[in-house]
Amino acid sequence: MSAEVNGISQPPLQRNAARRSTVIGFRGAVATSQPLAAQAGLRVLQAGGNAVDAAIAAGAALNVVEPMSTGMGGDVFALVYRASDRRVYALNGSGRAPAKATPELFQQRGLQAIPQRGILPVTVPGAPAAWADLSARFGRLGLAASLEPAIAYAMEGYPVSEYIASLWQRARPLLERDPESTRVFLPDGRPPRTGERMYLPDLGRSLRRIASEGAAAFYQGEIAQAIEATSQAHDGLLTAADLAAHTSTWEEPISSVYRGHRVWECPPNGQGIATLLALNVLEGYPLAEMQWADPLTVHLKMEAVKLAMIDAARYVADPAMAEVPVDALLSAAYAQERRAAIRPERALAAPGPWQLPTSHDTVYVTAADGEGNACSFINSLYMGFGSGITVPGTGVVLQNRGHLFTLDRAHPNCLAPGKRPYHTIIPAMVTRDEALALCYGVMGGFMQPQGQVQVLCNILDHGMSPQEALDAPRFCYESDGSFHIEPYFGMETLQQLQRFGHRLEVEAGYYGGGQVIRVHPESGALMAGSEPRNDGAAVAF
Repeated sequence: MSAEVNGISQPPLQRNAARRSTVIGFRGAVATSQPLAAQAGLRVLQAGGNAVDAAIAAGAALNVVEPMSTGMGGDVFALVYRASDRRVYALNGSGRAPAKATPELFQQRGLQAIPQRGILPVTVPGAPAAWADLSARFGRLGLAASLEPAIAYAMEGYPVSEYIASLWQRARPLLERDPESTRVFLPDGRPPRTGERMYLPDLGRSLRRIASEGAAAFYQGEIAQAIEATSQAHDGLLTAADLAAHTSTWEEPISSVYRGHRVWECPPNGQGIATLLALNVLEGYPLAEMQWADPLTVHLKMEAVKLAMIDAARYVADPAMAEVPVDALLSAAYAQERRAAIRPERALAAPGPWQLPTSHDTVYVTAADGEGNACSFINSLYMGFGSGITVPGTGVVLQNRGHLFTLDRAHPNCLAPGKRPYHTIIPAMVTRDEALALCYGVMGGFMQPQGQVQVLCNILDHGMSPQEALDAPRFCYESDGSFHIEPYFGMETLQQLQRFGHRLEVEAGYYGGGQVIRVHPESGALMAGSEPRNDGAAVAF
């Protein structure tokens, strides 16, 4: 029998069942949001590359086959597990605000907030430098080999997949505002349809230039000059000097222990700390002894996520230019304080708006090789097609990541020249006794830490396989204090959550795009799952 909540018919559900099998191999695995990109990473592995080579290959391919979500004009964060020293490394490949960007300038232009689209939220793209830095330090085949599949897709054409075609159609009004975006991404005056062949030759030539000349071709050469000219033409702030000054940074990852596993995240300016904050709270509850869809189980996860997202909104900023109390936030004492605020059968009152508008246009890649190395890699333009501005002759779409700054001078995330904004994109990794256990992530704006918590609990607390954990229904805490929640938890659970005081918006839809590779604790097999809510694929050999 089925029931209805908010008018949506849904079946009763006691335990989630995967919609497809987990993909398993010994020599290598890749999972990401588009099958052609996953295959690009797999081909690099089969050619003798390692996990880092494969992750870059898949990420660059996504620039071509899923261009609304990612690309050279965006940013990258990555975690790398190197088996030879049993250690996790973190790369921050996010860009910074232009030197001219100040709150005063925006106020002089009559703006009380940084716009979502257009030239003003454009920050320095960090992706090309991140690709090059990852390849140089941890890759085996070199950057050119990793970029080769993406170049082939761009120059020879590729078939547009279903979910991506729908994203393209949704972005049509934005693309039509910019003549170059219209020319490049609306062939024949419209978005490409499912199965149609799409070419991106300008982007292919830009990728070729980076493959032959390195990241300097983007930050100091003709591409940089074209970006500066585009910024000037739109009355923007980004200059060639801003691009030339960009560097990635290698940073110490942050971590917490959950169920005997160490969970790793990149430190702020990313929001990965929110995942750890929620897990620290949940560590105090025996979730493994509770049914995964029991109302109390879901309630505890909701409350832990709510508190974590509120803390992230308050504290996350660029630590080079603001104080971010990471150690205090991740302390056992703080976890106990936040846990004490939770009531078993009563939802915490919503604190009021706490975030900027959400977006789910991001790509995430997980890759692992047969030698025990892994790369958790995330690359994004922020919102779909970023700023909406394409740099003429390059195929490069500029990101709109600066929209995540605030103009409130009292907030640590206030805009400043050369500052990195609060960043939503967060790769994750899990080790046990210094051995790799999981390489995973869940993309989707502010859904990302929330999705990471839910997927990890599904695996470590509720015994789900990687694919089962991704297929399971999810919830998302929203800025107005409500929860969007998928209708598949079961009627009794949803009704009880409402009785607890949660404001629910029950709807099927997009709740983040996850990818997981789990290492079998005995055989070492790589067990990969991919998000069922988009065009994703997991491949292995």
